[in-house]
Amino acid sequence: MTGDRGFGIDPEIIRQIAQEIKEVVSLRVEIAIVIGGGNIFRGLAASSKGMDRATADYMGMLATVLNALALQDALEKMEVHTRVQTAIEMREIAEPYIRRKAIRHLEKGRVVIFAAGTGNPFFTTDTTASLRAMEIGAEVILKATKVDGIYNLDPILHPEAEKYEELTYLDVLKRQIKVMDATAISLCMDHKIPIIVFSLKERGNIQRVVLGEKVGTEVRG
Repeated sequence: MTGDRGFGIDPEIIRQIAQEIKEVVSLRVEIAIVIGGGNIFRGLAASSKGMDRATADYMGMLATVLNALALQDALEKMEVHTRVQTAIEMREIAEPYIRRKAIRHLEKGRVVIFAAGTGNPFFTTDTTASLRAMEIGAEVILKATKVDGIYNLDPILHPEAEKYEELTYLDVLKRQIKVMDATAISLCMDHKIPIIVFSLKERGNIQRVVLGEKVGTEVRG
């Protein structure tokens, strides 16, 4: 969402993401998006500096709503029907999260954006993604990041880092790989939902993953 700014919302980056989503929607693929808010506010970071953790997490959830509305606006301008559902009620700007309604939107070809996390502090957007994936019966979780997969070391700091093509859920948990938090990985493991980690920076990656091309790192049983 930030582009080269490192902070805030970059309309051009949002437009690019929306264009990629539109291309996937044209393939008649049902897409639900869990969006974060780290480009605006990071609850965990604020908590580490003395802010009450629950308050910081709620502020982080509100940041995700800003991103969700920005992405919805970009998609709607491309004539992609989109609904934002929030775990914290704010009916003037978005629907409250209702599982059956979300599934119905997807069946009608609409993109659904889930905002405000789970609605509870102490849970990450990773956990939200796993939870919502189970609730709507998703086939796979696509985790778009800044790097092109999972590495044994941070590839930004360590150029010699080696990329994993595939990992099991237990590999991620045992090695404490920080691609998603342990709660999210455990939920996916229990319900056998594969996770594909890939770079959002490379144009067309979302469509490549959806079409079954080998992109990024796959985590499964």
